[in-house]
Amino acid sequence: MNRRTLGALLAGSLVVATAVLASPVAASLGRESSADSICFGWSRTTGVNNYLDETWWAVRGHDTPDNFVERLLSIAVGAVARGAGAGFETRVSQGTGLPLPESWSIATAKNSPFITSVYAETPRDLAAVLGFYRAELGKRGWIETVVEPDRAVITFTTPRGPVLLRLSRQDDRTIAELSLRRPGIADPGLPPRPRQAKLVLGNQSDEAAVITIADQTIKLPAHAGEKLADSDSAAAEIPDSQKIDLPPGRYKVTLKVDGRAAESRQFEVAANETWGLLAGTDGALLPMRLY
Repeated sequence: MNRRTLGALLAGSLVVATAVLASPVAASLGRESSADSICFGWSRTTGVNNYLDETWWAVRGHDTPDNFVERLLSIAVGAVARGAGAGFETRVSQGTGLPLPESWSIATAKNSPFITSVYAETPRDLAAVLGFYRAELGKRGWIETVVEPDRAVITFTTPRGPVLLRLSRQDDRTIAELSLRRPGIADPGLPPRPRQAKLVLGNQSDEAAVITIADQTIKLPAHAGEKLADSDSAAAEIPDSQKIDLPPGRYKVTLKVDGRAAESRQFEVAANETWGLLAGTDGALLPMRLY
């Protein structure tokens, strides 16, 4: 297989931001964010029989400049970064055919032979995010078939198959998961056990990381399992010591990267799902649906 990876960091350099935006990407979505920095990346793996596996991820941040000159520079950099964020959204939309909600702070997307999925965290309230998806998916002629208001779980009927939207509110953000599963025989090591969920853990950062979930603590050296999102086979080949099988449910996940404060959050998994949990280059936890 051939692999190509593209990544960029826009956190204080106008030159870097301008270089990223020089790529031929249309900017159309997510113009309302006030974020003034963005770190994002993309990987693409191809193989025989038209095999294609693409992954996108992005994290938005906010600068807090201390003086007038830094504030002035951050305005310019922030404007370019917002344009880069819109370009990222266009790439995701074109690659997956699925939309991202506005003002996302963390976003991941996957397009493989077994799954097309988009994960997003946004400060917008749950009702606003639900309205966004209903409007966007409705424009595409997709029909809403099942509604469970208490859990904010909605299934849309599409020409490509059933699309599942799962929304939840956590602290000051709404978690949105949009996925389209495809039938097929996956590499051994990728699917979970029957009626279970599987987590595959990796670390993109240059520092050691520790992930704790369900009373299990997994220590990850720098760059251990960082290619889990590159392809189904790469995820399947992650050592079993970096995989966890769990009953469906909601779990507390804590990530601690050396030199950074620990961050914790609730993470929900359903039966027969496989998720990657990746410690990003900036220490943020990046969930992405793999199967």
